[in-house]
Amino acid sequence: MSEAKKYGWSDASDVTLLVKLRSDLKTAMLSRDTGVKDAIRQVISEFPKLTMPLILESGKKTTRLKKDDEITNDDIVDIIRGLVKSEKTVLELKKEGSSEYLETLEQYLPQMADRETVKAWIEENVDLSAVKSPMQAMGPIMKHFGKTADGTMVKAILQEMT
Repeated sequence: MSEAKKYGWSDASDVTLLVKLRSDLKTAMLSRDTGVKDAIRQVISEFPKLTMPLILESGKKTTRLKKDDEITNDDIVDIIRGLVKSEKTVLELKKEGSSEYLETLEQYLPQMADRETVKAWIEENVDLSAVKSPMQAMGPIMKHFGKTADGTMVKAILQEMT
């Protein structure tokens, strides 16, 4: 099994991100891969931030931790995105390009839509002549691509197309 395919996750896989993380953690521990093990443990350590709102009998509002079956892929992807963002900030301050930790985290994020894919979708599905400003088309585009498209890239594409 190649090192690149040993760890990581994609939307197309048939297992949830939570199951894949736990499986990869076990694999990393058995193969003594400390970099991957530490990165996955860091993601799992963020799970207590995932809570559900509750209203007690007294009417008081509170929260409780999400159970494993309530944790969604989006919850975990949001955690990983936060960790990636903070790691990029740290690397920027240290004037370094990348780290094993960052590369490991990025293997668990969904594949981002590339520029050509976004542009092709806009050409097929958005009538730019019907909107006053190209930025009015941002809503439907971002709704379609969700978190897999970079907003600044979409904005740049829209400005080029008008």
